[in-house]
Amino acid sequence: MDYAPTSAPRQAASTKIVIAGGFGVGKTTLVGSVSEIVPLRTEALVTNESHGVDDLAAVPGKATTTVAMDFGRLTLAEDLVLYLFGTPGQRRFWFMWDDLCRGAIGAIVIVDTARLDESFAPLDYFESKELPFIVAVNQFEDTMMYDLPDVAQALALPPDVPIIRMDARDRESSKRALVRVTEYALECLTDSLPAKVN
Repeated sequence: MDYAPTSAPRQAASTKIVIAGGFGVGKTTLVGSVSEIVPLRTEALVTNESHGVDDLAAVPGKATTTVAMDFGRLTLAEDLVLYLFGTPGQRRFWFMWDDLCRGAIGAIVIVDTARLDESFAPLDYFESKELPFIVAVNQFEDTMMYDLPDVAQALALPPDVPIIRMDARDRESSKRALVRVTEYALECLTDSLPAKVN
């Protein structure tokens, strides 16, 4: 009896990536620049009620803020789909981070070199959760461009954590950041597997 070879289509793998960082660093912009679906956004207007609660001095033109999450989807390859979850930036919404990070393989921490102090809490969070993350320096027009090793040193990053430069408004730049965090998460997974014994 002859059996015809089967050519079953490969199952697509889906994975979850978290986009984090301080208030106004570009998380919503990154998700919007790469998502192949209309991104889900939970934006609310910045009102007078936030005075004294949120520090708006560094982002004076910002009229909205994420109050729960951003959600988008990107197909990186025929068999790899990324689901993107952007975290809220203000401290009062950080209680949601645990739920947003559940099941994620990695995270991108976006930093603004003009406000590096806002980066330490997200970095500490992912280190404590032992979730692989990369740092993406969002290059704004009006900010100084620093050498990446200097930024890594200022953030006290472990030497194995990748740091890249990106423009969250640019689709290709944002895609490169997502590819890099996916690669890094897989590297970390491979490193954590026990060595095979022959």
